[in-house]
Amino acid sequence: MRYQARVRSMIVRLVMEGALTARDRVGVQDFVLLENYNSEAAFIENLRRRFRENLIYTYIGSVLVSMNPYKELEIYSKQQMDRYRGVSFYEISPHIYALSDNTYRAMRTERKDQCILISGESGAGKTEASKKILLYYAVTCPTNDHMAALGDRLLQSNPVLEAFGNAKTLRNDNSSRFGKYMDVQFDFRGAPVGGHILNYLLEKSRVVHQNHGERNFHIFYQLLDGGQDDQLNTLNLERNPQNYRYLVKGNCPRVSSISDKNNWKVVMKALPVIGFTEEEVQKLLNIIASVLHLGNTQFGEGEEGETYITTEISNLARLLGVDGSALREALTHKKLTAKGEEMITPLNFEQAEAARDALAKAVYGRTFTWLVEKINQSLALKVHSKGSSVIGLLDIYGFEVLQHNSFEQFCINYCNEKLQQLFIELTLRSEQEEYETEGIAWETVQYFDNKIICDLIEEKHKGIISILDEECLRPGETCDVSFLEKLEDTVGGHPHFVTHKLANGKTRRVMSREEFRLLHYAGEVNYNVNGFLDKNNDLLNRNLKEVMCQSDNQILSHCFRREEVIDQKRPEMAATQFKNSLMKLTEILRSKEPSYVRCIKPNDAKQPGRFDEVLVRHQVKYLGLMENLRVRRAGFAYRRRFEAFLQRYKPLCPETWPNWHGRLADGVLTLVKHLGYKDEEYKLGRSKIFIRFPKTLFNTEDALEAKKPEIVIVIQSGWRGMKARRRAKRRRQAADLIRRFIKGFIYRHGEYGPENDYFLDHVRYSFLKNLRKNLPKSVLDKSWPTPPPSLDEASEHLQRLHMRNMVTKYCWRVQPEWKKQMMQKVVASEIFKDQKDSYPQSVGKLFLDSRLGTQREQISLKVVQTLGNDKVQYGVSVIKYDKRGFKPRPRQLLLTNTFAVLVDKTKIKQRIDYTALRDIALSSLSDGMCVLHITREDNKQKGDLLLHCSHSIELVTKLAMMANKTSNVNINPGSIQFTVARGKEGIIDFVRGAELKVTKGRRGHLLVVSQRLL
Repeated sequence: MRYQARVRSMIVRLVMEGALTARDRVGVQDFVLLENYNSEAAFIENLRRRFRENLIYTYIGSVLVSMNPYKELEIYSKQQMDRYRGVSFYEISPHIYALSDNTYRAMRTERKDQCILISGESGAGKTEASKKILLYYAVTCPTNDHMAALGDRLLQSNPVLEAFGNAKTLRNDNSSRFGKYMDVQFDFRGAPVGGHILNYLLEKSRVVHQNHGERNFHIFYQLLDGGQDDQLNTLNLERNPQNYRYLVKGNCPRVSSISDKNNWKVVMKALPVIGFTEEEVQKLLNIIASVLHLGNTQFGEGEEGETYITTEISNLARLLGVDGSALREALTHKKLTAKGEEMITPLNFEQAEAARDALAKAVYGRTFTWLVEKINQSLALKVHSKGSSVIGLLDIYGFEVLQHNSFEQFCINYCNEKLQQLFIELTLRSEQEEYETEGIAWETVQYFDNKIICDLIEEKHKGIISILDEECLRPGETCDVSFLEKLEDTVGGHPHFVTHKLANGKTRRVMSREEFRLLHYAGEVNYNVNGFLDKNNDLLNRNLKEVMCQSDNQILSHCFRREEVIDQKRPEMAATQFKNSLMKLTEILRSKEPSYVRCIKPNDAKQPGRFDEVLVRHQVKYLGLMENLRVRRAGFAYRRRFEAFLQRYKPLCPETWPNWHGRLADGVLTLVKHLGYKDEEYKLGRSKIFIRFPKTLFNTEDALEAKKPEIVIVIQSGWRGMKARRRAKRRRQAADLIRRFIKGFIYRHGEYGPENDYFLDHVRYSFLKNLRKNLPKSVLDKSWPTPPPSLDEASEHLQRLHMRNMVTKYCWRVQPEWKKQMMQKVVASEIFKDQKDSYPQSVGKLFLDSRLGTQREQISLKVVQTLGNDKVQYGVSVIKYDKRGFKPRPRQLLLTNTFAVLVDKTKIKQRIDYTALRDIALSSLSDGMCVLHITREDNKQKGDLLLHCSHSIELVTKLAMMANKTSNVNINPGSIQFTVARGKEGIIDFVRGAELKVTKGRRGHLLVVSQRLL
C-alpha cells in the first residue's frame, strides 16, 4: 500500500509539474509563473491558450480562476473526485475539486472555519461552481443514513432556490438574482451534519418589470408549463404566459435552453425532500398564483379623480386568504397618521398601480425569505456536536455594468467593492503570515486600496447611502433629481465621483443629466438616479400591511407580522439594510480562512470554444485579477515544501540522487547550489523554498526534462535487475519446496519430524480444506470424507462435533407444535414398530388433537359442562362392544389429562381413571381393536373395555402418553383375554381374512378378522 501511495504521488506530481514543459502550448497553470506578470496581454493570452485546450481552471496562487466552457466536460466524475481527494493543492492540475478538497482538509487539520468566495458576472458559472463543491462534499465526506439524507437536502435545496431566485437575463439563461451565503457544518469526524443559508438583495423589481429579452423568476413559467390541469384550475390559471402582465414585459415566454416542465418536476420532487408538507406546497403555489393575478388587477379613474378596481379580485383574495372588500379598499386608499389621528385618503391612478406593484414585490420577496428560513429548518443541526467546524460558500453577483444601471446595480457594485477590499486585505494578510512563519523578511506591497470608494458610498452622514436616506426622509417635495443635486453639493469634489454638471466637455457628451458616475476599482459606471428614492423606500402602505396580517395563508401571516403594523418606528431603508447585512457578511468572512473562485465567461453568445478578448479583459479588470497577481508576485513567484522540491529535482544533482539521507533543508541547499541558483533568485524558509523568478523554475524544469532519458535508463536497468532477482529467488524457493515434498512422501509413514513435517502438514491441510467443502448438510446424511491415518482420531471427534452441532441447530428450528408431533411419533415407534402390521401406514400421517371433525361428531355442550375444568385433550369416534353378546355401540372416547370418558351423544356412559387403567392390549394384525384392562380393585369401574377405532395407533399412543402407560401396551399375535364380570374371562381371537369383520365366534369368543395388507 505504501508503495502504491508513493507511485500515485509521483503520477499526480508529474501531471502538475509536467505541464510546465508544455507551457508554450497550454500556458502556465498558475499565473504566478507568468514571466511578464504585469502585462494584461500576457495574462489574457495565457487564459486563451488554456481555454483552447479545454483547460478551464487556472490558479493565481491559491485563487482558482474558472472559465465557463458552455459545454459538458468529462472532468466531474466520481473517478475525478477520487483523483483529487487527499492530494496536495499544487500536486495536480487546477480544478474546483482541488480547491474543495484543500479547504476541507484545512478545516479538518487546523480545526478552523473555512469559506469559499465565488464571484463573477452573470453567466460566468458561479452557481454551477457552488453545485460542484456541494456535490464533492456530499460524495467524498464520511456519511451514514442521517448524513446522506442531509446531503440530499443540501443538494435538493439548489433547484428550489433557483426556481424562486433565478431568472433569464440578457447575459445568462439561469442568472441568480440574489446573493447567497451557505454554511455547511461538519462534525469532528468531518461528516456534514447541518447547514444554514443567508440570502442578500433579492431583485424584487423583476416581479413587476423585466427588460426586453428577459424573464420573470423561473417559478412562474414552471407552474404554468408543468402544473397539472386540475392544479391550474384550482389556482384559476391558464397555461399561456402571455395572459399575465407580469410575464409579458420582457416578451420572452420561452427559452430554448430551459425546459420549464422538467424543472417543475424537479422542484416538486425536491420540496418534500427538504421538509415541505403538501399543505405548505399548496399555500406556496397559492401565493405564486396570487402574484400573477395581482399583476392583472386593473384600475379605472372616476370623474373626480378617484381610483377604483375594474377587474374581479375575489379569486385574488381567496388565494391570498384575505377579505375581498378589505383588499379592494387597501389597493385604492392610503391610511395616514397625523398628530395621533388616522386619515384615509384615496389614491390616484399612478399611486394605485404603484401600491399594487409594491404589494406584489412585498409578497414575493417576503415569501422568498420564508422559503430560505424553511430550508434552514430542514438543514439545521439537530444535535449540537462538539468540535464541529464550518465551510461557508458565498455565491454572490459579480460587478455589473449594463446599458441602464439603477439602484440594484449600485448595491451590487458596492457589494463587490467591499468584497474586493476584503479580498486584498486577506490576501496580503495570508501572504505576510506565510512569510513570517517561514522566517523571510516581508516587503511592503504597493496596491490600489479601494477604501476611498467604499467610504464614498458608506461613510456616515457623508456617504451616498446616508445622503439617499436623508433625501427619502426629508419632509416636503423630494425627487430623484433633488437627490442628485444633494450628491453634487456634498461629494462633488470627490475624485471618484462625477456628474454631468461636474464633468468636462468630453464626459458630458456620454452622460445624461440624470446620471452620476462612480470610478470603481473595476472601472467607471454611470448610474441613472430615476427610481432610486422609491426603491430605497421600498414601503408598503400601512393599510395593505393590515390586510395581509389577517391572511388565512399561514405563510403570509408569518411574513406579515401584526407587530409591524403596531410599531410606529420607521423601518430601515433598503440601501441601509443592505449595507448592514454586508457588514455582517464581511465579519463572518473575516472570522474564517478564505479561498477564492473567480468565474469568467468567455463570450456573451454562450457558444463553446469562442473567446471574446474584449469581454474577458473587462472581467479580468473588474474581478481585480491583475491586482491579485501583483500582490502575489510582489515577493516570490514560486514556493514549495522542501520534501516536494527535493523529491522532484534530486536527479539533477549527483549528491542528492537517488536518495538524500540528511536534513531536508541541507539537501535543498546542496541541490540549488549545484544548479547554480544565485542568492537573489531564492530564499530558504523553515520548511519551504521560495523562488523569486519564474524563469529560474522554468530553467530547472527544462533541465529535468533533458535529464529524463538518462533517468529512464537507470530506472529501467534497476527495474530489470530487480525482476531478475525476484525470478531467481522464486525458482530457488520452488526447487527447495519440491525436494521437501518428495522427501516427506518417502518418509510419510514414519514419525512426525523434519524429514516429513511439510508433507504431513500439507496432507492434513488438504484434508481439512476438502472437509470444509464437503461437510454433511443434514442430520440424515452419514457421509464423511476419508481421513489420512494421522487424522483418524481427530476426524472422528470432528464428525461427532459436527453432528451434535447439526442436531442442535435442527432442534432450535423445530416449532412447539412440530416438537409435540415428533414426540408422539417417537412413542408410537417405540410401541408399534415391527409389532403391528398397520403401523407403517400410520407413520406418514399426522396425529391430530381431535378426530371429531363433522358436525354430527361434535362434543355435546352438556358433556363439556359436566367435565367442567377438565379440558378435552383428544377425542375420537369408537365402536364399543358389549362384553356379553358383543353388541356394537357407537360412542365417543374423550381423553383428558387425568381420565378418559366414554360418551353416548349427551351422556357420559363410563369414566376410566388413568390410575385404574392396568394396561392396553392390541393384536399384531392390521385391525383397529384394542382392549383397556381395568384393575379389579376399583369397584366404580365396570370392567374392561372392548373398543374398535379406525385410528387405533394414534388413540393408543395418546392414551398411553397421558396415562403414563407406554410400557403397559401389550401386542399379542393370536388372542386377547378380557374380564367379563365376577372373575369370568372372555377371549378375542384374531385371524387374517379378505376383509375386516367383527363377529361372535365359537365357544363364545369374539372373532376379529383382519384384512390382509398388500
